[in-house]
Amino acid sequence: MGDPSGNPHPFEDLTPDFIMDAVESLGHRCDGRILALNSYENRVYQVGIEDSDPLIAKFYRPGRWSDAQILEEHAFCAELLEQELPVVPPLVDEREQTLHPFRDHRFSLFPRRGGRAPELDYQDNLSVIGRLLARIHRIGEQQPFRHRPRIDLQSHAVDSIDFISRHFIPAELQLAYDSLARDLLTILEQRFDACRDVQYLRVHGDCHAGNLLWRDGGPHFVDFDDSRMAPAMQDLWMLLSGDREQQQLQLSKIVEAYRQFRDFDVRELQLIEVLRTLRILHYSAWLARRWEDPAFPHSFPWFNTVRYWEEHILELREQLAALQQPPMQLG
Repeated sequence: MGDPSGNPHPFEDLTPDFIMDAVESLGHRCDGRILALNSYENRVYQVGIEDSDPLIAKFYRPGRWSDAQILEEHAFCAELLEQELPVVPPLVDEREQTLHPFRDHRFSLFPRRGGRAPELDYQDNLSVIGRLLARIHRIGEQQPFRHRPRIDLQSHAVDSIDFISRHFIPAELQLAYDSLARDLLTILEQRFDACRDVQYLRVHGDCHAGNLLWRDGGPHFVDFDDSRMAPAMQDLWMLLSGDREQQQLQLSKIVEAYRQFRDFDVRELQLIEVLRTLRILHYSAWLARRWEDPAFPHSFPWFNTVRYWEEHILELREQLAALQQPPMQLG
C-alpha cells in the first residue's frame, strides 16, 4: 500500500530546484546548498540561505495529516515556547503563518538547532528531562487537541494487526501470527479497560533520545509530528532502557523529578508494556504501509523478509510475557 493520497511516490517532484523555489517563495534567498536529513514519513532538508544561517525545510507527506492537524501541532509548540520551554517551533512568516502551500505540497521552515542526543544514564539528565516533561504536560492538559487523534487500541493495535495479517505475513507464519495477535489483543484490551479513567492530554508522542537535542546545558524537544492525545506515560516510557531492574531505577528517577511540577498517576505504571506493544505493532504496520515509497526499501532493506517476520513474532511473544508480569513499581 502506498501513500494515503493514492500516490506511492509522493515526494518524487522534490528536486533541489523545487525545494529552493519553495523556500524562496517566502522571501529567503537560497545559496544552493541543500542537505537531506534523516526523515522518512516527511522529507526534511537543511537549506543554505545567503548571508544568514541555514534553515530547515520540512515537506509534509501528502494525505497523512490535515492542515488543521498540522496547525494544532504548531500551536502546541507555540504554547510551550511562550512558557519558556525548550522546543523548536516552526518559523512564523510576515502573514503570521507557519504552514505554507507550494504547488502540490505543504511545508514549514524551522531554525537550525545543533545538539547531540543526551546520555540518558549520565548524572542527572533523566531528572532534568523529567522536570521538563512535567511542565510540558501541565500545558498539554490545559486543553485537548480537537483535530489530532488519540493513541488507542484500535488505531495502533487492531488496525495494524489487520493490515499486516492481510497483506504482509508470509503464509507459513500466518497461523502463528494470527493466534498470537488474538492473545495480545485480549490482554491489551484488559489493560486499557483497567486504565480507562487515566487522563489523556496533549503529549510529544515520540519522546525518544533521537528527538532530544542536548545543547546549552539541557535538552531541546524537537519533532512534534507524532503529537497526540495520550496518557502522560507515553512521553516517559521511551526514555527507559536496559533490563527490568535498570528501567525501574530510571523510571523512579524520572518520576521523582516529574512530581516536582506535576502529579503522577501511579495507575499509568500498568501502561508501560501496553504502550511499548502498541509502538511495536504500529511501527511494523507503518513500514508496511509505506513500502511502495522508494525511500523505504532503500533505507530498511531488512524489512519484509521471512526472517524479519519471524523476529517480529518472537518480539511480540516476549511482549505478551511482559504484559503478564506485574507492572514496574516506583522505588
